[in-house]
Amino acid sequence: MTAKAHTLSPVPDPDALIADMGARARAAAKRLAVVPTAEKAAALRAAAGQLRLRADAILDANRRDMAAAKAAGLSAAMLDRLRLDDTRLGGIADAVEAVAALPDPVGMEIDRAVRPNGMALSRVRVPLGVVGIIYESRPNVTADAAALGLMSGNAVILRGGSEAVNSNRAIHAALAAGLAESGLPVDAVQLVPVQDRAAVGALLRAQGLVDIIIPRGGKSLVARVQDEARVPVLAHLDGINHLYLDGAADPAKAVALAVNAKMRRTGVCGATETILIDRAFPAPLAIVDALVAAGCEVRGDKEVAALSPHVGPASANDWDCEYLDAIVSVAMVDGLAGALAHIDAHSSKHTDAVVTEDAGIAERFLSEVDSAIVMHNASTQFADGGEFGLGAEIGIATGRLHARGPVALEGLTTYKWLVRGTGQVRP
Repeated sequence: MTAKAHTLSPVPDPDALIADMGARARAAAKRLAVVPTAEKAAALRAAAGQLRLRADAILDANRRDMAAAKAAGLSAAMLDRLRLDDTRLGGIADAVEAVAALPDPVGMEIDRAVRPNGMALSRVRVPLGVVGIIYESRPNVTADAAALGLMSGNAVILRGGSEAVNSNRAIHAALAAGLAESGLPVDAVQLVPVQDRAAVGALLRAQGLVDIIIPRGGKSLVARVQDEARVPVLAHLDGINHLYLDGAADPAKAVALAVNAKMRRTGVCGATETILIDRAFPAPLAIVDALVAAGCEVRGDKEVAALSPHVGPASANDWDCEYLDAIVSVAMVDGLAGALAHIDAHSSKHTDAVVTEDAGIAERFLSEVDSAIVMHNASTQFADGGEFGLGAEIGIATGRLHARGPVALEGLTTYKWLVRGTGQVRP
């Protein structure tokens, strides 16, 4: 985490702090696992109401964080992630209400079968239990994680970054008030009250109290979690996302998608970081000119650099960089095969997209690119749980186990087998 804007006070006994929080979270999770859908939904609507009611206090807390972050020299992208205003805070409350309206996954039957001996088997979704979430910068994660955790029957222990400490505390206070108003356990949503890094270590070691850890942040955070965790980790890695402009792409569509995928919000994990242009694409200069006009720094290979004096040379490191800024790397490739080879070598398996009017090329790209999200003729900025109709997301998982892509309600459940017999004994 980059911000040193707040003085971090040491924790006398971080293990004892996390053990107490974990024990209370486990008790809350046991109760939440059997709370009816209507009660969970009512609690989330009450929490959304409290977010709106306390808007002035939350925005004042965010202004303090923003001032400290600017003084600490945080990047423009990090400041954009941190910033709240009336519109963004309203969107956070709306997202909490949207989760309340989603189908409850708990108890949902996945499949069923009857064995030859008459035993009836079914698999049903159940909560994970206690979910630890460690994240940076974005105060909206505090509300999103709480809402998704509650609706999926889980208790959550949240540890936000020091740069958003005041915002996170104000948002958490509103959520806790909504839970208390609804009669659900306030311990279902806990925020680690200190910023000491030792508390993170204690959370990562909390076997038996925490069932899964979800990190949401930069490389250093995810690497630390993966190295130190003694509980399972659901990883959200870099968004080194590609937009491939095929030779059969519509030029106007390609320009619009390239600018939006890169520049709509440069600091989100769904932003495109590399654009690959088929040598058969008819208008590569139009792509470069549109990006430059939008305020983007373009770094290109030799062919792209030869197109315009506004293109700087790309280094070997650029193809593996998540800029989270108004910078893009651009390379020319030989058709789909060249694009697939580049993506295979450099993608972080987050989100990759193709722009083409050739249905065959599109289907091959969708089939052969091994990423959590693969798109055709759509901006990578749609890589978002809300845009996928999931209400909100904890993050986008780039691994293969348990959940992949936007992790929302279903991703926060596991399942158990139910076996109903009539006295069968095994021969």
